Amino acid sequence: MIQGMLIAAMILFAIAIGIVLYSIIRGPSLPDRIISLDFIGINLISIIAVVSVFFHTKAFLEVILILGILAFISTIAFSRFIERGVVIERRRDE
Repeated sequence: MIQGMLIAAMILFAIAIGIVLYSIIRGPSLPDRIISLDFIGINLISIIAVVSVFFHTKAFLEVILILGILAFISTIAFSRFIERGVVIERRRDE
């Protein structure tokens, strides 16, 4: 019973990722596409967590942590790029 619910959850997360992929392709603006990419990162974290519960292992918890950090940093970098045009500002001393 629990395994069936976990499989159903993984299928629903995969469907959500498919819908968001359509939003990335047809997104009305660049910020909407960045939000969609962040949503995909969150759903991937959720799928990995469900897989970890499904296999009764803690081996995937490090992967979840690394993916969460990378998703956060990439969202911040894309947002700064939209706002300023560069990700890292370099100050030149003259």
